[in-house]
Amino acid sequence: MAGGNLPFLSQLLSRHRYRLHSLYSGLPSSTPAMTAELLYGVKCAVPAFSFYDRAEKSVVRMFEPHFARVMDRRLLAEGRPLLARGSAYAGIYTGGAEETHFCASTMGLDEFFKARYPLRLFLIAMVSIYSWVRVGVLLIIEFLLALFDCTRGMIAGQDLWDEIKFIPSRVGVSILMRELATIGAKIDVARGMPVIYVDFIGYDEQSHRRGPSSRFARWSLKGIDDAIGRIWRAARRSAQREYDVWIFSDHGSEDVLSYAIEKGRTVQEAVSQVFDGTAAAFVAGHDNRGIQSKRMRPYLLGKPHRRPDEAGDRRIDQIETERRELVIAAMGPVGHVYANRPLEDSERMRLAQSLVDEARIPMVSIADGPDHVRIWTREGQFVLPEDASRVFSADHPFLEDVTHDFIALCQHPNAGDFVIWGWSRRGPLYTFPVENGSHAGPGLEETHAFALLPDDAPLYIDERLYPRPLDLRGAALRHLGRETGPPAPVSRPAARKGTLRVMTYNVHSCVGIDGKLSPHRIARVIARYQPDVVALQEVDIGRRRTGQVDQAQIIARYLQMHHHFNPTIRVEEELYGDCILSSLPIHLKKTGTLPVLAGRDSLEPRGALWVMIELDGKRIEFVNTHLGLSARERLLQLRTILGEDWLGDHGGLGPVVLCGDFNASPQSRVWKLCSQRFRDVQVAASEQSPRRTWFGHYPIARIDHIFVSPEIEVVRVQVGNDYLARVASDHRPLFAELRLRQ
Repeated sequence: MAGGNLPFLSQLLSRHRYRLHSLYSGLPSSTPAMTAELLYGVKCAVPAFSFYDRAEKSVVRMFEPHFARVMDRRLLAEGRPLLARGSAYAGIYTGGAEETHFCASTMGLDEFFKARYPLRLFLIAMVSIYSWVRVGVLLIIEFLLALFDCTRGMIAGQDLWDEIKFIPSRVGVSILMRELATIGAKIDVARGMPVIYVDFIGYDEQSHRRGPSSRFARWSLKGIDDAIGRIWRAARRSAQREYDVWIFSDHGSEDVLSYAIEKGRTVQEAVSQVFDGTAAAFVAGHDNRGIQSKRMRPYLLGKPHRRPDEAGDRRIDQIETERRELVIAAMGPVGHVYANRPLEDSERMRLAQSLVDEARIPMVSIADGPDHVRIWTREGQFVLPEDASRVFSADHPFLEDVTHDFIALCQHPNAGDFVIWGWSRRGPLYTFPVENGSHAGPGLEETHAFALLPDDAPLYIDERLYPRPLDLRGAALRHLGRETGPPAPVSRPAARKGTLRVMTYNVHSCVGIDGKLSPHRIARVIARYQPDVVALQEVDIGRRRTGQVDQAQIIARYLQMHHHFNPTIRVEEELYGDCILSSLPIHLKKTGTLPVLAGRDSLEPRGALWVMIELDGKRIEFVNTHLGLSARERLLQLRTILGEDWLGDHGGLGPVVLCGDFNASPQSRVWKLCSQRFRDVQVAASEQSPRRTWFGHYPIARIDHIFVSPEIEVVRVQVGNDYLARVASDHRPLFAELRLRQ
């Protein structure tokens, strides 16, 4: 963001009330493990990106469709899928989605179109014609850039064939897949799919090849940022559902050195030599390269890989691993060494030490009992969890979680007898294939992901102060209504003593300027500001026109607040009026209707609602009102509120907050009368000039006000300007943070 590579995500933070969270990825810090936890609730589902599966009796590489399908079936049996009845694009797993496209377990270009009948496909092409033209132009530009990148690589001494092979991978993953997934997601938004999951892997592809800090990797971020922006705009225009767009990364990445290049031999050769030259099955790809340049291959096959034994034969590497005494799976900075014979404890210890001393592996670990792991590094031997701070450093921000997950990884049923790591607390970071960027280890950058979520996302974080994928999953399930629990954040910001956060909001019977009726949307607008007290006007209860629901109760339940309602219109069971909600102790003092001019009884009745709020042992008088449309009538009604029957001489009452929809702009007689007794918070606020609150996308008038007595200091003021606040009602919410003077 600081480098300008993510302008749309920056806009979400600055204008649309999104919040940036540090997210711990889990171990291994890679997509197959993180997304298994997110989509199925299964932690440490795989011990690495590549490993030996004892049940399959074969070496697993998670980008291969057969193994992705095997893992998908296991996860479906073990967990509850997050994407049920939804769609998924470009991930490893399906997540239980009804429709999947470009996922590793259902790979092939035909998968994107398999549910599209000819007529539908023609309509999609016509509707998305701009997108297809865009794809064509971007493909040409990216291909030219890829040729330039290829030339630079050859000048730097890279292998010519490897550079040429990377061109289709880069163009296909960074542009074609990104654009097709974006088009597909927008179509699914228009169709009203309940949950849509899109994985953009272009940055990861470039990061592996050129390094996470490279210009080419960061260039790919701009395209991803633009794609997210297009999906977000499609989601907010949806006529089918009230969509939220959540953005997160599934891991970080490190600039690394290649073990094979730095040591002059592959890790398989080095490990085999430690094991007395035992013939080993090499399983990280016979060209010893990482995932880059391999990822695109299965997508272009047209159909998912056929399971080998279904074809009447067996995988070559499966036969090889059964013949060998030693199997080595190493892709990225994490590898597994499997000895196909029993090892005595003393021999295991000797071999682990030799892997560090002779093979120059930065770190080696073995399971040592049910809850312990023994570790060897150049600095000595350690035992987890006791030596966690010495292995990972005491200032690792995820120390407790990374220690627990490290132990779970080493004790995974498919973990090797020895787990080898290119990471160590001191010294350079290595990856075992030939690549410049990598991840999967326990390092800070690798495990440090992010989540960019709306302020009111139901994400509850314990004393860790950061979420992990399970927390993100729980928030998604709550948001989708598939998990019990409070739907909105209960905890409000820790405020200084004597601070009160208030809001006034005319909700227009919860009907937005887009014509949608949604008390839930109004509640979400309020939740994003996390006020202590809220004054609402134009609230319906039991009215046929708004579905005969209790809007005050729905909003209060969502916000977990107490509330008092004052009906100004009562027709049998149908009520209409004003409401005050509070998370603080609240006591009703008075309700009533306000006078109207003689002969004007046919106009809408008006009222006021007066409660007492308790804050830090002090009482605050809080009045909510909605004045009439006639200037003379408004003046009469305000004089009543300021008169002896209501506030009277406020000096004997203590702190007072008077707010609501006054239907009066600044400099009107009503505003001037109120300003003689109280201060307008928008005028008193020092950080910004007053802003209009009515009407719609481009407000033309400032008619909603919060007035405070002299005992109250104005800390800051905000008028809702994010997209949700612009459309949920014809008024904008007015928020003020206040502080009682000492």
